Amino acid sequence: MLKSQRIATLPIDSYDFAEELSTIDANDAGGEYDAFTFGSWSAHVLANSGGSEEDTSFRPYEGQLGVTELGRKLPGVMSMVTEHFPLERLQWVRVFSLSDGILAPHIDFLEFTEPGTRLQIPLRTDEDSLHSENDIVYHLRRGEVWKIHTTVPHSARSISPTARLSLCLDFAGADEPVEVKNAVPAEQSVHIVSRPPVSEAEMEELLSSTAGLTTSTMRAAFRRFAAVHFDRQSDATAAFDWFVEAAERTGDNAMADKARAFRTYCIEKRGYREAFEW
Repeated sequence: MLKSQRIATLPIDSYDFAEELSTIDANDAGGEYDAFTFGSWSAHVLANSGGSEEDTSFRPYEGQLGVTELGRKLPGVMSMVTEHFPLERLQWVRVFSLSDGILAPHIDFLEFTEPGTRLQIPLRTDEDSLHSENDIVYHLRRGEVWKIHTTVPHSARSISPTARLSLCLDFAGADEPVEVKNAVPAEQSVHIVSRPPVSEAEMEELLSSTAGLTTSTMRAAFRRFAAVHFDRQSDATAAFDWFVEAAERTGDNAMADKARAFRTYCIEKRGYREAFEW
């Protein structure tokens, strides 16, 4: 059963975001989370603890939300935030951009004692942009407000060359619900994607494709493993099991250890701002 929830739908067509989305496309965001991302992914900070656009490392904090220079360039997006969401617990306002890319299956907030509450609202998307949670793959439609269940393995993929842009709102506290104001009725049911099972031949081809795996190609190779569960029925975390098996087939114990360490980093344990070294 899907633990993430669609909690509301916003009247997004009442906002004209065309120029502002182009501003996001042109914004040069940093790569704070490069270890998790493959292809083109970036996080654009609109508001945080001090209003500095350079501060991209997520963390809980106490204090007042400050709008960044980029946030001030996006009055339409920020007005949607203030018109529909409570600001008292809001700590981060970001836009995630993903094009021709994929995120490694991961669990958020492993670094912190309390997970908080994360909402995502796609501003620009298409049906080739997908999310996953455990063994379920689903599509977030434009304007839908989703409470992402961040403490189970999850991922995202977009194969479109046009960047999927998703507004991400992080609130303090995991237990108290976030009230969405002025929502509109959802016109469609939640879009769950059906996939066929992985065949034995497909699995053997995947494992055999890394016969020449080396320490310098490991990172690039993992993308193919992470992509499987978006097209075939399997759990997101199976990507790590397959990757470890592929590394073990090389006979190189150091590579097998590296594959296991990446699993630990993504879904088991990591420290604040800990970087994974491939």
